[in-house]
Amino acid sequence: MTNIMWLSDLRAGDAPQVGGKAANLGELMAAGLPTPDGFAVTVEAFKHGMDEALADEIADAYRRLVGDGDQRVAVRSSALSEDSAQASFAGQQDTILQVEGPGLVEAVEACWASLRGERAQAYREQLRLDADPAMGVVVQRMVQAVCAGVLFTANPANGHLDQSVVSAAWGLGDAVVSGRVEPDELVVAAGRVVSRKLGAKGSVIEAGGPTTLTTDVVKTLRNSAVLDDAEALALVGLGEAIQRHFGGPQDIEWAMDADGFHILQARPITALAERVAEAKDVWPSEPGNMYFRASIVEQLPDPLTPLFADMAPDAVVPALRGVVAQVAGDFGNTRRLEGVDVGFPTINGYAYYRFSNKALRKLTAVSLPALRGVFADGGRALVARWRCQTLPAYQAAVAQARTADLAALSLAELLDGVQELLLAGCEYYSATQTVLPVAGMAELAWRTGWRTLVGADPAPPEQFVLGYDSTPVLAEKRLWDLSGWVAQDEALAAAIAGGAGAGEAPPDGVSDAVWQEWRQRFGAYLDEYGHTVYNLDFANPVPADDPSAILQGLRFNLAGKGADPYARQAGLAQRRDRVTEQLFARLDPIRAKGARRTLKWAQEMVPVRETALAAIGLAWPVMRRRLAEVGRRLVEAGTLLDADDVYWLRRDEIAEDADAGLRTLIDDRKAIWRGQARLTPPPYLPRSGAMRAWDSFMPSRQNRDDARRLNGNGSGGVVTGRARVVNGPDEFADFEPGEILVAPITTPAFTPLFAVAAGVVTDVGGVLSHGSIVAREYGIPAVLGAGQATRRIKTGDEITVDGVRGAVWLAPADGIVAAEHPWLRWTVAGAVAAGAVAGVARKAVKGRRPR
Repeated sequence: MTNIMWLSDLRAGDAPQVGGKAANLGELMAAGLPTPDGFAVTVEAFKHGMDEALADEIADAYRRLVGDGDQRVAVRSSALSEDSAQASFAGQQDTILQVEGPGLVEAVEACWASLRGERAQAYREQLRLDADPAMGVVVQRMVQAVCAGVLFTANPANGHLDQSVVSAAWGLGDAVVSGRVEPDELVVAAGRVVSRKLGAKGSVIEAGGPTTLTTDVVKTLRNSAVLDDAEALALVGLGEAIQRHFGGPQDIEWAMDADGFHILQARPITALAERVAEAKDVWPSEPGNMYFRASIVEQLPDPLTPLFADMAPDAVVPALRGVVAQVAGDFGNTRRLEGVDVGFPTINGYAYYRFSNKALRKLTAVSLPALRGVFADGGRALVARWRCQTLPAYQAAVAQARTADLAALSLAELLDGVQELLLAGCEYYSATQTVLPVAGMAELAWRTGWRTLVGADPAPPEQFVLGYDSTPVLAEKRLWDLSGWVAQDEALAAAIAGGAGAGEAPPDGVSDAVWQEWRQRFGAYLDEYGHTVYNLDFANPVPADDPSAILQGLRFNLAGKGADPYARQAGLAQRRDRVTEQLFARLDPIRAKGARRTLKWAQEMVPVRETALAAIGLAWPVMRRRLAEVGRRLVEAGTLLDADDVYWLRRDEIAEDADAGLRTLIDDRKAIWRGQARLTPPPYLPRSGAMRAWDSFMPSRQNRDDARRLNGNGSGGVVTGRARVVNGPDEFADFEPGEILVAPITTPAFTPLFAVAAGVVTDVGGVLSHGSIVAREYGIPAVLGAGQATRRIKTGDEITVDGVRGAVWLAPADGIVAAEHPWLRWTVAGAVAAGAVAGVARKAVKGRRPR
């Protein structure tokens, strides 16, 4: 049995015998880097345990190491998984400094014992490492450091591989590693110190005979730089050599004495942030143009990936022009719309509609007669065309595309199919913009009529239009039914609740017949509802290819945390019928006639909105399958490392013989995207002068960065609770019942969370948006269009959502009581129509308002 191995003899392959730290130190010594000499007590010695013979071996090695020189050594842990690419174990096990002669064996035993300490065990459990670990121990000459610290050969804060970060403090490095002192922080790039922050350095850990002493730093050194530029560059030079030797970014502990720098350990950086490129918060716009983040852009909350940004303008712009021309023609407007100057550019990666001033005037002139036409039949002709023509045509195009044999198509044909489907999806979305305003106007008409005709009725106006079916409601019912079916089989329910999905092989204890029926039922659910999109950029998964959010909703139900949608809807319907009966009992026949007509219109149209929106994503699973095939082929060709990297290419860069050098370009684009994702795009541009009149009409607000209160569009009541920021369906599983949902935007994909949320806050949305309507359906307070909510609010924050005032308080707000809603803020179309709606309502009933 080998109990002692010298560091100078060790290499990386010896890690199983001595642990990661000792093996790395041997590599450093072999590479000629300045590393204190020493030896390792092996893993075999740890397993055998301490006896007199082992104690004698350690003592003999110690005498050989120190000779007639300084007798002090450092004793450090070197566990098997320590200092690896998967786990650093930084600070999890003990280091003992200033050890001499008789105390060495005791120090080795203390290191061994720390392996089973609470910190180390919790760390192993978190990373799911071996629960029965083993350890080597490093014994090295002690460096009597003047200063020491840590060097990262890549910037862990922003992921930049071309930046090194140095932490430095006076005395021994334990002060820096343990966080007991604020060190100097330097960033080095391109051969120079690019930034320097002096730490307070109030205390220093120094060698003090048989132990270490913590003392105050003398005043003259507290504000002095520990390393000058030349020393910092020399240290970084050593770090670069270490990085070259190990082949990746390194986390290095160093010390400096009268002889220069010494490397005490080196390990891979295990928590290197993804690289983030700097993005400037500057939003240029061309004179004579206006830019808006509204309509389809509301469902593009993030910077666009390059492929979507490349393909989207050829779908969005023709679709917009087509629907405007169609509606204008429907209502007898013969104005020519050819050449209308509209675009779909990106600014800092974010999508905007661009209209020249002339184009916006022309579109407004075309749209106003159409708005008057809507009121001729309450928009029923537009809804009928959507239901009987637009939706079936879209469904047919998607169904046809599903039949294609992807393997038989060329890359160009696959991409052409994606472009055609994206155009079909955008044409459908644009067509819904003729339906959604009808639903919005119907609700506005009812709200306005309720105020004008009804007066201070005790029931809020939304109670009169709730409790009807729409696609999201039907999807929730279907999932509830599926949950009930699963619950009937105890083994299946346990498997699903325990994390099983819908793979081919049944989990232990579940019969093959039951499992196959589960897969068939779950597959049928995804076929019908798996196209629900959160973000229209096709780089984002949908439930059809990542059903984790659907499974989480099902598990909520199995755990008894879900709300019965049938019972909720029945309660809403009963309340609706009751308050309707009570309302009309109070009205005279003339007023009742006008109110009934307006209410019937609202009840007919409001559910249409959610059903129309729910179908938008029909083409997205099919597009993603085609693009997955493109990515797979580029991986096979050696162009890409990951099939999903196809989304980071432009269309003209996709080819069978594309250069593998595109990988570097992809990495750069991802870094740029991450930087842009930290920005908050203005809702419109330019942000000056008369353009600020648009503030009231946009689906998001620009709140001050230091404001304690965020303003938006409110609905419902008031609630105070714990916030949970959810940026997309991949984070649904983290949501806990009773939390306040904070999201960039909510789409029908978010509906399962509304059933268990205490309130809702979004960056984007208005009183007629999905979030507002569904929040009312579930009876929870909501504030939509709060602008920077997801950037100002962190998960765990306690906030108050005041749906009455349309405000979010970033700390619990005392003294907030229910009050009357502020006057509604409308979409642009709603604002134009509001006066006409009120006029229609007032003409319907003449006479006094009820007492």
